[in-house]
Amino acid sequence: MNATAPIADGRVRVSLPELIALRSRVARAPAPPVVSRAQRSGQKPSRLHGRGMDYAESRVYQAGDDVRRMDWRLTARSGVAHTKLFQEEREGRLLILLDTNASMRFGTRTRFKSVQAARVAAMAAWYAVRGSDRVGVLAFGAQRQLLRPQGGARGALAVAGAIATWDGLPPGDDETLSAALQRAGRLMHGASRVLLISDGFAVDEAARGRMLGLVAKAEVAVLAVADPLELGEPPAGRYPFAHRGTHYDVVLHGDRQRADFARSLGEGNRRLTELCTGLGLRQRTLDTSADPLDAIVALLGTVRGR
Repeated sequence: MNATAPIADGRVRVSLPELIALRSRVARAPAPPVVSRAQRSGQKPSRLHGRGMDYAESRVYQAGDDVRRMDWRLTARSGVAHTKLFQEEREGRLLILLDTNASMRFGTRTRFKSVQAARVAAMAAWYAVRGSDRVGVLAFGAQRQLLRPQGGARGALAVAGAIATWDGLPPGDDETLSAALQRAGRLMHGASRVLLISDGFAVDEAARGRMLGLVAKAEVAVLAVADPLELGEPPAGRYPFAHRGTHYDVVLHGDRQRADFARSLGEGNRRLTELCTGLGLRQRTLDTSADPLDAIVALLGTVRGR
């Protein structure tokens, strides 16, 4: 092993064992609803908390029917025991768009944004497969890789493994969000939902039009990852920074100096928030020290009609 290789400590580099261990954390969350994606005229998708089944109709109870599927309302109304019949739903697919631009390699508390983004992606993958979705991930920015959607625990493990591998590769050039969305539009592989994980610094003027095109194909949700220093005005003081091996200090004393510094650091989050607000996309902002699970459940655990 190269002695100078970065250590996967879960702070500045992604730790694969941690991404795998997040499965147990997700297992304690409420199960995601399973939604029928079958196109039926005049019928809205139904929401079930189960595995891959959609309600079809009820009929009179017959010996040997599963009592757990009794239609108690119809039974009470008719006075005759009825049971529910189900049909399999078509499999859903979640594509995670993961920002790997250089701006993600930043952190002042707990961990880098890139590491928090990896944790978010892994948790989203574990949560999606609980709802019988297939899950894949498209990295954009310094890494431009695609893992096609796969199902079950194997799919979530593949996502975790790919993200950990990509995190250890030499970085390439940055990529704008509009370019990433254009690629995503070509590489959807049947995805019905998309989760964008980014700090927002990749947002450019063309991103809105590209996002509109993506929204026409799938339901899009956004999770903005931010360092706490990017979410508020910093107190006066001396702040040490390091970039590409160079160390330097930023000294902040005056109110205007601190306000300008906060405005610069918070630019990415503002861009992403404005994009989501303008298009009516569901969004949550998560700092680098927070537990991602509640935000993931809020974004992926509810069903919105389209």
